[in-house]
Amino acid sequence: MQAHGRTFHKSRAIVSRPIEGDNMKVTRQKLQSGLTFIEILIATVILLIAVVGTSAFRYNAALGARRADLRSTAARTALLFCESWKGSADPNSFDPVSTFASQLTISDDDSSFTGPSGYTMLGSYKITAEGADYYAILAWKDIAAGLKALNVTVMWNQRGYTSEQGGSLDKSYRLTTYISP
Repeated sequence: MQAHGRTFHKSRAIVSRPIEGDNMKVTRQKLQSGLTFIEILIATVILLIAVVGTSAFRYNAALGARRADLRSTAARTALLFCESWKGSADPNSFDPVSTFASQLTISDDDSSFTGPSGYTMLGSYKITAEGADYYAILAWKDIAAGLKALNVTVMWNQRGYTSEQGGSLDKSYRLTTYISP
């Protein structure tokens, strides 16, 4: 191979092996090329590390997207409850089950959830959306004459399990709005 007037040769190992026959020794040269076992092993390990790294990245990206979906659904649910409750004719008799029965999978929840300290519980509700269970607590508090705080807390399991699959409620989203009835 020539480049700009210079000659380059590929380097190859030359192995000489004697060949015997008819009382004379003849030496034949054989070119040896290829990869050693260690080189193949190192290349395989590097490739394996790259594949495992890519798989871990894809898994964590999918898990992060699922967690973001759960958080967004909880925030939208809290906002929906808060705005509907705020717009109801009588905030003390707001019933999310009858209000949202046609839009959500919602039911009264008879668990032992409690609202924030100092607030009066309006109710506790179970909402199933996108394959995950959410629990909403609605509570209110008279702040001053003519001013009432409406609090909506939505809780869920970060892994997205339903109540039948187990798991504790480890995340919550709280939203408070104020009205003057």
